[in-house]
This record gives sequence, C-alpha cells and structure tokens, in this order.
Amino acid sequence: MNDAPSATRPYRRCVGVALFNGSGRVFLGRRRNASRDDPAETPHRWQMPQGGIDRDEAPFDAARRELAEETGVRSVELLGEAPEWFTYDFPPELMARTRSGRFMGQTQLWFAFRFTGDDREIDLSPPGHKPEFDAWRWATLAETPGLIVPFKRGVYVQVAKAFARFAG
Repeated sequence: MNDAPSATRPYRRCVGVALFNGSGRVFLGRRRNASRDDPAETPHRWQMPQGGIDRDEAPFDAARRELAEETGVRSVELLGEAPEWFTYDFPPELMARTRSGRFMGQTQLWFAFRFTGDDREIDLSPPGHKPEFDAWRWATLAETPGLIVPFKRGVYVQVAKAFARFAG
C-alpha cells in the first residue's frame, strides 16, 4: 500500500457482513452495477453485504442497517466481529469514478451473523432502498475470495480466516 496518497485521501469507513445460514454457508449477492459488457468481470460480481457507516452511527448498527437495506434480512443473531479493520485501496481507474476520488479506498469492520429466518425473508428490493444485487445464493466461505473483484480479494481472504469457525 502506498502511504503517500493516503495522507491526502482518507479511507471510507464501512462495514461488511458475513451472513451464515444454518448449514454454515454465506450469503452472496451479485452486484447490479458491475460491468455486464466485460465477460472477464462476470465471475467477480459476487460479494457479501457491505456499506458505509453514517455519521454518529456505531459499526454494529451500520452492519444491521446495511444487511436490511441490501437483503431485507432482519432475523439474525451476532456470531462475532472481526479482530481488526480490513483495508483495501481502490484501483486507479476506479478511484476517479468513486466518490469523486475523495477516498483512497475503504476500511471495513466485518461482522458475522447467523441467519435465523427463512430464505423467503430475503428481498433484494426492500422498500426505500435502491437494489444493489440482482441475484443471490449461498456459498462456502472459502470460495468467496475467488468471486469478489480482485482489488477486494485480500479483504475477503482476511474475512474467511476471521470467520472460518462459523463456516460449514
């Protein structure tokens, strides 16, 4: 990581959610706004719910909010919290398009939740929120680093290691 640019551009504070079902598989959503014209990017459109922390919002509250906004899921119990914040840089071609280049990347605190509801609770278009995913599935935690865009892969490796004890 290059320390010089981070001195002028901060990292956006975010949360991520590893939502485990009763079989120890995690929820993955297929991003709607990923390039549909680039076949090489297609396998990397899958990710776990994540998003920014609002001003004066606690990370745990942000994680619950983001999960509900992106998946409609509210029936959860906390399994654990990552031991540290995980950070990634935006690639140069994305930085110019992302939040006007204001951020160097994101620093994320991840939470693991157990889904205690039924799959019918999952709603990718909950009222009041623009859909972020156009499809979803359950996957093994170990396969998630290979399904995320390459610049976030290091974070997903760290998440998989941090929450391996919850995986089936």
